[in-house]
Amino acid sequence: MSVDVSFVLPSYRGADAARRHVPLLLEYLRTIGLRYEVILVDDGSRDGGETQRVAGSLGCRYLENPKNQGKGAAVRRGMRAAEGRYRFYTDIDVPYELSNIEAMLWYLDFKEFHFVAGDRTLDESSYYLHVPWLRRAASHVYSTVVGRLVAGGWFDTQCGLKGFRDHVAEDLFGVGRINRFAFDVELFYIALKRNYDIKRLPVRLRCNETSTVNVLRDGAAMVRDLGAIRLNQLFGRYRPLLPVQRTIDSSPRANAAQGKVTLHDQ
Repeated sequence: MSVDVSFVLPSYRGADAARRHVPLLLEYLRTIGLRYEVILVDDGSRDGGETQRVAGSLGCRYLENPKNQGKGAAVRRGMRAAEGRYRFYTDIDVPYELSNIEAMLWYLDFKEFHFVAGDRTLDESSYYLHVPWLRRAASHVYSTVVGRLVAGGWFDTQCGLKGFRDHVAEDLFGVGRINRFAFDVELFYIALKRNYDIKRLPVRLRCNETSTVNVLRDGAAMVRDLGAIRLNQLFGRYRPLLPVQRTIDSSPRANAAQGKVTLHDQ
């Protein structure tokens, strides 16, 4: 049976968060009437199999990196294994309000965007009032640098809720190379080079539990990775593995006739 929606959840020592929060995502996905899969990717937790047991108890697909490689590597592993027509990733504690998902699906489906991304800087978003001031300040500085130098004016590349059409996910995650937190920047960089249509949507924070970001250590690594992204482009490492589909194959009406996912504007 074909899958409409895939959700990839990267996890590093996140068994307890998965046990408490993933059931909320599963319950929500059951209510929207689409065929779905949730893929939990354990990024080398070495927790004695606890994450695997939690994934099994919840009915999630389970993948494992044998050692800790970084969030980017875990998301990429899950995305390359996903089977859905529309493919999302978010954090293991499902930090954003679930109502954002249906809005994202609507833009991917009826509005025919290639890539949808939560944006915490939009006026309708509710995020920064709920995070520590140091992390908030560091995020602002990093976003400004990224937006001006790498991501073509996109100032929130790091929001942990993004969705893609299937062929776009296969393209972007097929050529991505950044393993840690700057992998989000890499996605935007490649997508903009491909002229993909990207839609920003507001998000509302639901909880904020599992961040493993160390502002000084990870901030320096993320800046180094920005240079690596530019070098990868210079040496042709982001050339598409398959022909890039720049336009949607058919209209929403034609897609619906073929059994395509349909959602209604609220």
